Amino acid sequence: MKAIAYNIKPEEKECLAIANGKRHDLTLISNELNARTVSYALGKEAVIISPYDILDREMLWELKHAGVTKIITRSKITTHIDLGEATRMDFKIANVPDEDQSVPNLAKQTIRNLNAWGAGKCVGEACCCQKVCEMDKKKVKAGGDRRIVNDYQYGRTGN
Repeated sequence: MKAIAYNIKPEEKECLAIANGKRHDLTLISNELNARTVSYALGKEAVIISPYDILDREMLWELKHAGVTKIITRSKITTHIDLGEATRMDFKIANVPDEDQSVPNLAKQTIRNLNAWGAGKCVGEACCCQKVCEMDKKKVKAGGDRRIVNDYQYGRTGN
């Protein structure tokens, strides 16, 4: 999978390269994702961002026009991404939900997310999409909360 990672710090480069093992075509840049650097994402399927890269409606549209379909944030939080708009634009979104937020673990989980998507699989607990997927349907069959799934279907999330 072709991906670009923005806002990469020197200590992250080696960890990402080792975790990747030359499996994906990764471009690592130290620049933050913004209106001037979004063009670097042209031809990439995925962008990998830091929690300091803001993906509001405008930036999501720029990424969509660049051909990006997948977003991974190298953090547990997703408040810097407009998840509702990203879902409406049909982006796949993942984070690093592990308690271990060390640089090596962030790199490993980021590459695991790319590997899963590359194999056509769900990223599991790392999934931040706000739509119903096969995983949600399995939860309902297992006795999960049907109201939550219906809220996702109709664009109501949160409260």
